[in-house]
Amino acid sequence: MTTRFDVLTIGNAIVDVIAPIDDNFLVDEGLRKSIMHLVDAERSADLYAKMPENKSIIPGGSSANTAAGVAALGGRAAFVGKVAEDELGLIFRDDFDTKGIGYETGYLYDGPATARSMILVTPDGERTMNTYLGACQHLTEDDIVEETIGASAITYMEGYLWDPPEAKKAFIKAAHYAHKNERAAAITLSDPFCVNRFRNEFLDLIKSKTMDYVFANIEEAKALYETDDLNVAVRQLAEDAEIAAVTMGSRGAMAIKNGEIVSVPAFPVGNVVDVTGAGDLFASGFLLATARGQSMDEALKLGCLAASEVISHYGARPVADLKELARGEGIAV
Repeated sequence: MTTRFDVLTIGNAIVDVIAPIDDNFLVDEGLRKSIMHLVDAERSADLYAKMPENKSIIPGGSSANTAAGVAALGGRAAFVGKVAEDELGLIFRDDFDTKGIGYETGYLYDGPATARSMILVTPDGERTMNTYLGACQHLTEDDIVEETIGASAITYMEGYLWDPPEAKKAFIKAAHYAHKNERAAAITLSDPFCVNRFRNEFLDLIKSKTMDYVFANIEEAKALYETDDLNVAVRQLAEDAEIAAVTMGSRGAMAIKNGEIVSVPAFPVGNVVDVTGAGDLFASGFLLATARGQSMDEALKLGCLAASEVISHYGARPVADLKELARGEGIAV
């Protein structure tokens, strides 16, 4: 079956506002380091005003970053997510148009503003996110188009959006359309916070094969199975998921398929500047390689390479030529 897209991602359409800060800023604002905090419109405006002037405004959102990474690797990417018809919404849409990413989701009218995330980056590269969800939480089943899902080799959804009831329905509908058209559906667990809130629902999505592939980092995998032992979590993932990919930071990543575990080391990074988007870009490489029928080893390497690039600078989108980097490492793209 022919495809229009290698990877279609569904999730929160968010504009990132990124700035370097010191640890005292977090203490003064009562923020837990390295955690994603949900904030309302008023708190969002307050943090924005307090952030340093040298902040960057970059379209983002977890699965939107993954779509951007797929495109940067030369893949055919599409995205489904909701923005308002306002300044940040226009910035988000124009960015995807420039990158050649398919984005046909209609604007949200007469509702909250486009979502934005205030990302505070400490000198050790850790990011503390303060997210106002706004318009992106208003994704519905009406935004899921069978023709587009059916034309995508893999449809990938983010756990961050597994909260609003209408968005859940949209996810299930997308997975249904993917399977109806003999395509794969995937989910990323996104954050231990999400796992702890929706553990049983996530497990049901995986065990029922509503989601064929699952992405997690070490803490998310352990939280899913309520264990402190990664090996226990990996054995459970091997039983429950068709394919599972687990990122392990500086230790690289592993994939589990048909009970077989494949691991690859991380690519060396001279200076870790900002780990924002590392998991998102890992997913870009892994998904694209998988969509093109490459091996788990090749998928892991491409994912780790993309992740290594994005943590070497501020922001969750690649700035180097990922295709050239891959060719330099002998990785097929």
